[in-house]
Amino acid sequence: MANWPDPRATSTGFGGVQAGVQDAAFDAGLRSYMLSIYNYMASGVLVTGIVALLFAQSGLAAQVLMGPGPLKYVLMFAPLIFVMVLSFGINRLQTSTAQALYWAYCVVMGLSMASIFLVYTGTSIAQTFFATAAAFAGLSLYGYTTKRDLSGFGTFLIMGVVGILVASLINLFLRSSGLDLAISILGVLIFAGLTAYDTQKLKSMYAYVAGTDMMGKTVVMGALSLYLDFVNMFLFLLRFMGSRD
Repeated sequence: MANWPDPRATSTGFGGVQAGVQDAAFDAGLRSYMLSIYNYMASGVLVTGIVALLFAQSGLAAQVLMGPGPLKYVLMFAPLIFVMVLSFGINRLQTSTAQALYWAYCVVMGLSMASIFLVYTGTSIAQTFFATAAAFAGLSLYGYTTKRDLSGFGTFLIMGVVGILVASLINLFLRSSGLDLAISILGVLIFAGLTAYDTQKLKSMYAYVAGTDMMGKTVVMGALSLYLDFVNMFLFLLRFMGSRD
């Protein structure tokens, strides 16, 4: 979901690689590139989970996230600021700076997400996590292997994200359980679609960044996109699968 152009909108191939011609070096580079993205993404999710669990168990999370004071709002909105800095400033950042911001974002996200351990049982969190991981793996594999061009779904899916954000804000005042359930279901479906869409988009981008200075930055931004897809799908799924304490 990062602010990156979609190469599929203007090209049907991989930067001059002819259809049907197997380029061993290209394929090896592509696999290494995608593996780097998945490694960054999975490591980021792991860091977030560990930080969230430790923060919740420390007792500080209940004081900060459930109590009065401005700090809880800082933790709530800080991840959004990191995403905006990375998305809109990536071209001006050094690769090492982008990497540092990504890891800092994962830590701050963990502090923010510690609240789920205060609301839901550990068993339901674990079950939802593994269900999300299985769904993510299948959807990402589909996005990587499918011959169907998914670029046409991008605008629709992003509009869907905006829609559920607006609906969530409205429901803060309405407090409708029916609307909350509808938002959760739509959220799961939208981020499931984005998982496949972003995977194919990242695969398509390889030909344009291979061997350039943008390679490292693209890996970071790719990991961020898939991280956001995974975490949001997990959180929406938890809203109707999770058992409350």
